[in-house]
Amino acid sequence: MTIDQLTALEPACSREAALALFDSLAPVAATQLSGRWHGRELATGHQLDGLLVASGWYGKQFDGVDSVHPLLFRDAGGDIFAVDPRRVPLGLVGKVPTTVVERGRGLLAVVKPGLRSRRYRARLRQVELRGVVTTAMVYDHLPIIDVFRRVDDDTVLGLMDYRNFPDPYFFVLAREKNLDGSRLPD
Repeated sequence: MTIDQLTALEPACSREAALALFDSLAPVAATQLSGRWHGRELATGHQLDGLLVASGWYGKQFDGVDSVHPLLFRDAGGDIFAVDPRRVPLGLVGKVPTTVVERGRGLLAVVKPGLRSRRYRARLRQVELRGVVTTAMVYDHLPIIDVFRRVDDDTVLGLMDYRNFPDPYFFVLAREKNLDGSRLPD
């Protein structure tokens, strides 16, 4: 039933509806997040809406509690790679239109060497948010915490708490699977 509730809200809903769904979901354990996850946004009118997707954002990869790639991007050739979040110009949010970001995505292959990170840039920790203790991803060098709630075994709803934004940004992560629908090995 919960996946149906999420589907009913996608691709866009009010901030209040996203918060109500988030609050209704169960916590997720860090051990349930292992593997690579493909992301998509749940648009709520946030100033980030559309920008991550337009820039080539792919998702996140959890290799262990202290071993997280918080930002994966996909270039035009299909290569998925980890990015150092400090190199993402978050200060331009709200100042650069999504259409400009989409056009700039074509340069991703060119700037990839400067963006790529082979080092993990985040960790998982238990946090309490909105009265529930659940797993969160804490960025190493940015004032960002992504808090997760469980939709089902292979889907989580994320709430990005960024000190510089007054409202949360919502996104959905779906675990990558093999072509036959089975989970990829960790």
